[in-house]
Amino acid sequence: MPVFILGPAAPSSVALPFFSFCVPAGFPSPAQDHMEATLSLDELMEIRAPHTYLARADGLSMIGVGIYDRDIMVIDRARTPEPGHIVIAALNGEPLVKIFDREGSMVLLRSANKAFPPRYLLESEELQIWGVVTYSIRTHGRY
Repeated sequence: MPVFILGPAAPSSVALPFFSFCVPAGFPSPAQDHMEATLSLDELMEIRAPHTYLARADGLSMIGVGIYDRDIMVIDRARTPEPGHIVIAALNGEPLVKIFDREGSMVLLRSANKAFPPRYLLESEELQIWGVVTYSIRTHGRY
C-alpha cells in the first residue's frame, strides 16, 4: 500500500472535553454530567514533535489491521520497529505501509489483506524504515 507523506505533526495547545463514560451506540444518554476533564489529542496519540509525522494511506492492503484507503496515519520515527509493528518504509525508494516481520535472517513485509502476498526482501534491494505507525484516523463522512 503506497503512502503520501502529509508532513510533521506540530504540538497543539488545544485540550478537548473528555467524558468518562462509554458512549452507547443505541439510545443516547445526556453526557454533560459525565465530563471529568480535558484531554489533549497530543497526549492521547503520543505525539512527540518533531519525531511524529502524518501520512495518508492509499489502497486496501492494510484493511485487516483497520487502515483503509485515505486514512491518516500517525507515525513515530523515533521508535525502533519490531516484528509485528506496522511501519512506513521505503523499498527501493518507494514509500509503503506494511507489517514489519522476520523469518530467520530474512526481512519480510506483510500486508494485512489476504489478496496481497507477503514481500520478502532480496539482497539487492534497499529498505529504509521511516517510522512505526502508532494510530490511524478515519473520516466517517464529509460534513
